[in-house]
Amino acid sequence: MFGGFTGFQPNAANDFGERMINSVVTQSLRHMFSRSDSIDVAVRCSPPSKLLQGTVDSFRMEGRGLVIRNEFETEEMMFETDAVAIDVGAAIGGKIRLRQPTQAIAQVVLTEDAINRAFGAELVRQHLEGVNDEALTNLSGGEPLTFRDIHITLQPDQQVTIAAKTDLPNKKDVPIQLTATITVEKRRRIIFANAEFLADGIPDTIKSLSAVLTQGFATVLNRMVDLERFNLDGVLLRVNRLETKGNQLVFSGYAQIDHFPGMA
Repeated sequence: MFGGFTGFQPNAANDFGERMINSVVTQSLRHMFSRSDSIDVAVRCSPPSKLLQGTVDSFRMEGRGLVIRNEFETEEMMFETDAVAIDVGAAIGGKIRLRQPTQAIAQVVLTEDAINRAFGAELVRQHLEGVNDEALTNLSGGEPLTFRDIHITLQPDQQVTIAAKTDLPNKKDVPIQLTATITVEKRRRIIFANAEFLADGIPDTIKSLSAVLTQGFATVLNRMVDLERFNLDGVLLRVNRLETKGNQLVFSGYAQIDHFPGMA
């Protein structure tokens, strides 16, 4: 997945300064995540003597099995920075302090299973429970609705199908089914565009009801996924494009790194 981004290999000499920075950056990055299977960092600095002036050509991080805020799982994450100016004294003391913010290309890979588990996260559930949109409460006698049992299936060409259920005062387990195209708005909001009701398998007696609820559910989804809610400590993520690849959703974009964890 990340091979196309590889722009350098570890220098055979593996200068002590580079190895020290490498170790410090790795430990700092681990603090961004609640859990991680692996985090690999490569530091490029040529010639190595530039480290004495606090200049690094780039950092590259590749991580697998990363968990954000204890609930959001990423299969893979990669970023590679532009040139970085660091505080050498802080680095010697075991901390990375940036002398100025830096930019990085970034890529994040999510699996279909992880996305479905994320619908159970507190940060997500609060947008799915007690929904009081007028178009929906008109069907429930004014009572707020809750969407549950949500399952997303990734399809080719940025297409997804989503199933869910909700309860009305006089009818339980009303099925919701839709197909949509995943797009990015303003580089930070994920939109389920061109949402269409899927009637397959839904009894004729409740198809019209299910269709209205499905459109309301699509509206809820479209105001829910804002990447700013998932930014890491000191790192602002922006998405330029996304694509579905089998059971994976791949985000490509950039990150602005203002500081490393705990170094604001």
